[in-house]
Amino acid sequence: MIEKIKEGYASDRTWSTSEKLCQIPVKGISSRERTALSFSIYAPQDVGDPRNPEGTRLFPLGKEAVARAGSAGLYFECVSPRIEGSERAPARIRGGLGRAHDRGDAVSDLVANLTVLHAASLAVAKELECEGNGGLPEKLDPELKPLP
Repeated sequence: MIEKIKEGYASDRTWSTSEKLCQIPVKGISSRERTALSFSIYAPQDVGDPRNPEGTRLFPLGKEAVARAGSAGLYFECVSPRIEGSERAPARIRGGLGRAHDRGDAVSDLVANLTVLHAASLAVAKELECEGNGGLPEKLDPELKPLP
């Protein structure tokens, strides 16, 4: 995963395709339908995109965090000695949680999806040695509230 992020950044494109970090197996669910964590380099215009699907809520985490029933996205920037050139232009990393169990659209359910994604994103930021963990807190506040 780390090598794919570094390759995506080094490609000089504004984005890269996502690479799955892992799929979470569930009995009776095919691999195409399994919950998955993935990471990629995101384009600058992806943050603040007004075209989010209905039911998407924004949260104050990283550069941007979005969640809805069944999925979440977490965008953060990384300056790292492991990513050549990131001191001039930080690597823009997007973590995604897809096909998560649809717990519902209550804020606590959305925060549950973000909690899983935050843990994986923090692990990636630490592995990359991002300054300040890419702006991600060590622990996600369980009382995290969406932006108005």
